[in-house]
Amino acid sequence: MANETVFKRYPGNPIITARAVPRANSIHNSAVTRFGEAYAGIFRVDELDMRFTLHVGHSPDAIHWDIDPDPVKMHSDDPDIRMTDHSYDPRITRIDDTYYITWCNADSHGPQIGLATTTDFVHFHQMENPLPTANRNCVIFPRQIDGKYAIYHRPSDRGHTPFGDIFYATSPDLVHWGCHRFVMGPVGGWQSTKIGPGPAPIETPEGWLLIYHGVWTSCNGYLYYAGGALLDLDQPWKVIHRTRDYLLAPTEPYERVGDVPNVVFPSSALVENGVIRLYYGCADTCISVAEANLTDVIDFVKTHSF
Repeated sequence: MANETVFKRYPGNPIITARAVPRANSIHNSAVTRFGEAYAGIFRVDELDMRFTLHVGHSPDAIHWDIDPDPVKMHSDDPDIRMTDHSYDPRITRIDDTYYITWCNADSHGPQIGLATTTDFVHFHQMENPLPTANRNCVIFPRQIDGKYAIYHRPSDRGHTPFGDIFYATSPDLVHWGCHRFVMGPVGGWQSTKIGPGPAPIETPEGWLLIYHGVWTSCNGYLYYAGGALLDLDQPWKVIHRTRDYLLAPTEPYERVGDVPNVVFPSSALVENGVIRLYYGCADTCISVAEANLTDVIDFVKTHSF
């Protein structure tokens, strides 16, 4: 199966542009989830003054979105735990009736992962930051592993990070994190510079399906692609299969032209009725969608692996 037949882009792409929020310069790299009979999301909005803010959105069909023009207000019992003026790239995981949101806070010390919970997408409780600086990507597993919460994360640095490996970690309480295990790092081709976890891992009979971004460096800068891996259900740091060929590449004009050209950045996925709907940021400017049969994605990962 050729990779261009796995994910099919939505004909109406991009589905979200800066026009959705009055002060937006761009909207991209965001997270959505099923919420009751409809859908909710947390959206990255780069504002006109180039602050990065997070906004709540709602949709009846996960395609047409109404995004709150005002940023999310987080509440915390500790005044030292806060959002910064550069909060970006959120992910969402549902466990039982609680939605766990992770994102990156950038400040003078470097990028740091934030963590908050909500049950209604109105009230948000910000928890202790799960990881020290510097770290840029973090996704929570949709269930506990061996009685503990689990994440994939990507250590970073204070700059644009010209490197990147994915690690696994666990916690008994969502506060104290440890038992870090190396999962996988850059390899040749489109994922030779750095990689990072995308949407929350998807549990399948074949293993945990992780859609991730891979980056390689050309003479004109970084290019971002999407790949996939299958990992052991009981020991999710052990890779079973990993794509040699990419699943999605920046080929469309809205993926190639923007604030950061040549970027597809997978950040969220919905799986319903055997179909995976992948949401991804395009050129750090807008949001698009691509769909595939879940079994086709798994087959592709298995048959196009190293």
